[in-house]
Amino acid sequence: MTDGDSHRPLRADAQRNRDKILTAAVRVYADEGLDARLEHIAKAAGVGSATLYRNFPTREALIEAVYRNEVAQLCNAVPGLLAARPPYQALHAWTRLFLDYIAAKSGMADALRAIAAAGNNPHGDSRDMIRQALTELMDACVAAEVIRTDISPADLGAALEGIALTSARPEQREQAERLLDLTLDGLTTRP
Repeated sequence: MTDGDSHRPLRADAQRNRDKILTAAVRVYADEGLDARLEHIAKAAGVGSATLYRNFPTREALIEAVYRNEVAQLCNAVPGLLAARPPYQALHAWTRLFLDYIAAKSGMADALRAIAAAGNNPHGDSRDMIRQALTELMDACVAAEVIRTDISPADLGAALEGIALTSARPEQREQAERLLDLTLDGLTTRP
C-alpha cells in the first residue's frame, strides 16, 4: 500500500496477502536477519514478488509495516485477553506478548533507526498505543480490586521497558519472565 491509497480499505484478498507478507516477514527476518532477500519473504508468504512490491515498494517500507503491525497486534490483543481471562491474568498474559513484541523490535532496531534517520517516523504513535493498552488492562484490574491504585500505566510501562532493555535477548527470556512476575506481584493488592 502506498501513501496515496493508505486510507482506502483493501479488498479482502489483498488484505489477506498483505497480512501473509507481514507474518512471513517476521519469520524470515528472525531466521535470516534484516538483509533477507525480499523474494524469500514473498515465497514464505505464498505470494509473488510483484504482490510483495505492490504492497511494500522498498525494504524500508516493509520493515516499517512489520513494526507497526507488531505494535497493532500487541495492542489489539487486549480486548480478547480481557474477554477470555480475569483481569490480572489478562495483564499477566499481555506482558508476555510485550516480551515477544520487544524481541521482534530489537531485531529491527538498526533498521528502524535508519528509517528514522531518513526522515520517516516508524514509531509513530506506538508508545501512546501501548500506554492505552496498559491503561485498559490496569483499569480492569483496578475495577476488580486486584492491583494497587497508586501505580500508573506510565509507571508500569517504564518498568516493562526496563525489563526489556536488560533482558531482551532470547537466552534471557526466563529472567525476563521472572522480572515480570516480580513486577506484577508488586502491583497486587494485599489482603
